[in-house]
Formats: sequence, structure tokens, C-alpha cells
Amino acid sequence: MAMTITEKILAAHAGKSVVVPGEIISVKVDIALGNDITAPIAIREFKKAGAGKVFDKTRVALVPDHFAPNKDIASAEQCKILRDFAREQSLENYFETGEMGVEHALLPEQGIVGPGDVVIGADSHTCTYGALGAFSTGVGSTDLAAAMITGETWFKVPETMKFVYTGKLGPFVDGKDLILNTIGRIGVDGALYRAMEFTGPVIDALPMDDRFTMANMAIEAGGKNGIFIPDAITKEYVEGRFRRTPVYHNSDPGAKYAEIVNIDCNGLRPQVSFPHLPSNTRSVDEAGNVPIDQVIIGSCTNGRITDLRKAAAVIKGKKVAKYLRLIVIPATQSIYRQAMKEGLVEIFLDAGAAVSTPTCGPCLGGHMGILAKGERALATTNRNFVGRMGSPESEVYLASPAVAAATAVMGRIAAPEEVAT
Repeated sequence: MAMTITEKILAAHAGKSVVVPGEIISVKVDIALGNDITAPIAIREFKKAGAGKVFDKTRVALVPDHFAPNKDIASAEQCKILRDFAREQSLENYFETGEMGVEHALLPEQGIVGPGDVVIGADSHTCTYGALGAFSTGVGSTDLAAAMITGETWFKVPETMKFVYTGKLGPFVDGKDLILNTIGRIGVDGALYRAMEFTGPVIDALPMDDRFTMANMAIEAGGKNGIFIPDAITKEYVEGRFRRTPVYHNSDPGAKYAEIVNIDCNGLRPQVSFPHLPSNTRSVDEAGNVPIDQVIIGSCTNGRITDLRKAAAVIKGKKVAKYLRLIVIPATQSIYRQAMKEGLVEIFLDAGAAVSTPTCGPCLGGHMGILAKGERALATTNRNFVGRMGSPESEVYLASPAVAAATAVMGRIAAPEEVAT
């Protein structure tokens, strides 16, 4: 029976030759992930269940990234729970401040997740790893606890929506624009509990970092997972990095899709999502005059090295607008180091930016860039819900690194062409 890549991965991990959408299955988990918000709850449930040891000390990953470096006593206590559990269980994949990064950038970079995997994480943006051809999705902390004990979890096999991108991307248009435009077309529940399979000639040429960005935001359309068919670009990224043997799956000809969405990318312009939903998307040319108080470049969506390069190329030699704060956060220590080597950090500092150690801080309104009442931020992050970055009376606009850099210079939402030379 013909199957999609998502169905093939789930079947392989369920020990079955075939699965069909709607079927309830139990699957083996390759990696179980938690962070400093969700893992303490999972650890409490783990102990409440009387468990002694995790199913595999190499398959559980704990990353304190949301409130780390710790911003207050409560966050210090949260992170201490992770640290103590990691030490007690001799976990291979625990990352302390100084070596940690934003989890969804860190795990692929470190070769912990890879093609063919089933990955669950107590964080909704765990779907990021679908960029590698893995099935990955967010779960609750109690599901994480169960997986840490048994190495298994259960799923209802999702239907798959196929997105076919054709045409040619214009200047300053990248993966962030593709996914914002897609969510704008189908809405925040347009792919509810469905796999989002991204295909087409535009995707075939898309770099890995842009694929991570797109898979990351599948959850913003309600998707169970976002996924790409592994190709030569995937293999170049994975080989020599992934710690286990990759399994490259493809969708069969004749596989059944719940829906096929064709998107012509010719003429597509950089996108901006207005408050208060990622689906409230329009072209940057249609943004109008929107003054901005703070720009954030970073996060699990757009804190990778190519994102920093795009922003630096726009802002190089320019100054941040007076009274605007620009905060740049490389997603991992490795990305930070690479940005320094390439002179990107110096470009940002010369422009008047603050550059931070890796953290999720401002994206969730945790720390490192909280908004006051009435303030507006434009961010390369993935959510712009009410109060997401601070006051419930503030506003968050989502866009690509190039638009973010141009906006930082102009002090209002701006197209990259207005600034770049």
C-alpha cells in the first residue's frame, strides 16, 4: 500500500508494514526532549510513577533554554531540577549554560536528531526536526514522563496535506516568508492534526536553515508535524554530524493526501504577520506606516547562522533608529562563535544592537526584551499572540531576518530594499 513519508516513519516505529490515517498506534521513540519549563513536571511524574531509570540515557535530552541563564530564583529552581535529574540519570544530552542553545537549533546541530527518527518533545515547536525527514511533534509533560520511562508513546496517525511550491523566489524572500504566507492562506487551524508535507521545485532548492524555519511553524497552522523529503541537501547537512545511522524515507507515488495546496511563488514579497495571529499575514509593501519600538532577531525559528548573515547584510554600515532597541540572539554557542568569526557580531554592535547569549527569553515573554504597555515589536520569532512578549496591551509582528534588520534601521516596518545597498 502506498504511504506518505509520515506514515512510513510511524509504521517503522510501530513495527507494522502499513498504517493508515486515524489508526491508533504505539511507537518507539528515538529522542524524548524537555526544557526548563516542561521537564520539571515530567520529572515529578517520572518519580511519582516510581520509575528508577530512564529507558535509555542517550535518548533523553534536557535543555534549559527558556529562562536560562536564570532570571530569578524560580527559574533557578526549575533549572536545578533538570541539572539534578541529569546528574542522577547520567544523561548524555544535558546542556548547561555555556554550551546550551535554543533546543530546536541545538539538537540538529549536535546530531542528536536525524532522518527517519520519531522525536517527541514537551515543547510545541518540536516539529522543527521534520526539516530533516523525521517525524517530530510536541507532547505534554506527562506524555514525556511516560516516554522517558518506557521509550514509547502513542499517536493517532495523521492525515497528510501536501504543499507544492512552484516558481522562483525573489530577492529577500526566504523560508520564513513561505511559511507565513502558507499560514496566512490556510489559517491557524488549516492543518489541524495533519502532517504538512512541503514539496515542489522551490523546496528542492531551499537551504536547510530555511527548511528548519518552515517545519518549526507547522504548529502555527495546527499541524501535527511538518516534514520534508530528505534529499542531497539533507544528506550534506546530516552526514558526519548525525550520531546514529540515518534512515531516508520518501513518500510513495500514489500515496493518499487529504488535500494538496499549490502555491505559486512568482511575485511573492517578504511577508509580515500582524497582531495577534501568525495567520494575519500580508506583504511588507502593504504594511503601511507602523512604528516599532523593539526588533528581535533570533529564536528557534530564525536564530541560525544564515539568518544572522541575511540580517547583517541589510544592516551593515547603518545605525539602529533612535529610541528603537535591536536585540540579536544567536540560537546556539556554535552559531554565536561563527557569527563572531565572520564579523557579523561586530556589524550588529556597530549598528547599535545588543547581542545576547543563546536563550528563548523574549520569544515567550520570559526575559531579555519584555514589552511595556502600548509598545510594538517586530520579531523573527514564531508567535504573536496577545501578551506573548510582555504586556497584553503590546503588539508583536512576525517577519524574516531581512525585514527585521530593515525595520530596525527605519524605525518602522520596512522592506529590505529600502535599506540594503
